[in-house]
Amino acid sequence: MEIAVESGVRPMEMGVGMGKNQTLICAPIMADTVDQMVELMHKAKFKGADIVEVRLDHLKSLDHRPDIEVLIRQCPLPTLFTYRPTWEGGEYNGDEESRFEALQLAMELGADHIDIELKAAHEFMNFTRGNKPEKCKIIVSSHNYEYTPSVEDLGNLVARIQAAGADIVKFATTALDITDVARVFQITVHSQFVDRQVPIIAMVMGERGLMSRILCPKFGGYLTFGTLEEGKVSAPGQPTIDELISLYNFRSIDTDTKVFGIIGKPVSHSKSPKLYNRAFKEDGINGVFVHLLVDDVNKFFDTYSSPDFSGFSCTIPHKEAALARCDEVDPVAKSIGAVNCLIRRLDGKLFGCNTDYVGAISSIEIGLQGSQNGATHTGSPLAGKLFVVIGAGGAGKALAYGAKEKGARVVIANRSYDRARDLAELVGGKALTLAELSNFQPETGMILANTTSIGMQPNIEETPISKEALRNYELVFDAIYTPKITRLLREAQEAGSKIVTGVEMFIGQAYEQYERFTGLPAPKQLFRDIMADY
Repeated sequence: MEIAVESGVRPMEMGVGMGKNQTLICAPIMADTVDQMVELMHKAKFKGADIVEVRLDHLKSLDHRPDIEVLIRQCPLPTLFTYRPTWEGGEYNGDEESRFEALQLAMELGADHIDIELKAAHEFMNFTRGNKPEKCKIIVSSHNYEYTPSVEDLGNLVARIQAAGADIVKFATTALDITDVARVFQITVHSQFVDRQVPIIAMVMGERGLMSRILCPKFGGYLTFGTLEEGKVSAPGQPTIDELISLYNFRSIDTDTKVFGIIGKPVSHSKSPKLYNRAFKEDGINGVFVHLLVDDVNKFFDTYSSPDFSGFSCTIPHKEAALARCDEVDPVAKSIGAVNCLIRRLDGKLFGCNTDYVGAISSIEIGLQGSQNGATHTGSPLAGKLFVVIGAGGAGKALAYGAKEKGARVVIANRSYDRARDLAELVGGKALTLAELSNFQPETGMILANTTSIGMQPNIEETPISKEALRNYELVFDAIYTPKITRLLREAQEAGSKIVTGVEMFIGQAYEQYERFTGLPAPKQLFRDIMADY
């Protein structure tokens, strides 16, 4: 598999003779007391973890032998004992001899794994004189909380960890860009499938490194970490056990799994993984759909150029830049000037299309008709309507194009008048600044469509137009679906307008994307059922 394309890096090739998913899910156990830890261990088993990491440094006090005996004896899962010092991102601030004694005791009393930092490994090995039970595996770890080193430096790091006496290699780096993850994938694949070295745990911390945690089984990782509860993490960017198993279908990921994802900034709010991963599972598709926090579209596609990275949804603010990156573009998307769906063909080339306008326009037509049929035999209910689009980005272009095609008169309102004017000229419409919108009241019965992020979580009290001005609109649509009812929609309802939520557009645009991704009919009722709670 080709992942990284950068100076001095040879693209990786995968796909022959690889194993199935043997990657463990490890739950970090962090609590003030031993009793609380034991309770959390049983919770971890119930949730589906394979192993627990016992973070001794989080205990308020530790009576070495009796406490460690209880933790091992009462744990329903295999154990990994960690006693992380503050100098490596942990909570322990005592002397090293006491720390080493606790880890040695854990080994002797039946721990399955212990974790010692690379900086302390030599000293620890001398302390134990190299004696350890055969059952216990020593993980030697290194954490970089600042950045992700080069492939060469990561390779050297793995060699130093091995030389320190590791049974299992572990390193964690920090993602400054999502492309940093590719270097870690390269090292993991090379270690497991080329050199056949010791098992490796390799993570990239932070939101940009999320896929390193989800795709461990694809690239040969020994384990990944899943938290018991959202927000209670032992390192930045950890998903929950529930998310790994139920959202990302972690147990089904293997070396042949195709990777799909939503490209955006921000992107963590997107519900796309909920739709596609559930549908993949029900349709028997060996694929996983992940959140991809992308800063630079060109850099992303240069790096993840393999056919194994098979398809992408695209959201704010990358829809126009993604179009420029495509090798082939659907004529409608080319007219709109933006794509929201990209398919990687077997030859590595990217095909782009736009499903936004179909999802949005059809949901607005249905809202106007008050039925599930949308347009009537006499044509679209949008014909002749004054259709005001807020925003001149990718989604704004899609809505403006779709409204024009349905016979509406289009007005573009945007913070930048120049961008509004450019789009208005393309669709034969009128341009306004956003500041002028509240005073724009040429007629009643208009349609308003917000395609910007104004009002999206966490800024839910923002709105692009005054409540008073909303009385002139028959229907108000908001492309945002987090929250489902934005301030704009709430105030539109109060002003007497019909409303259409971004959930309707989201579901509508997802139908065609799923069919593009898989070649199968979209599970329309399933998508509606999943989104019913949003």
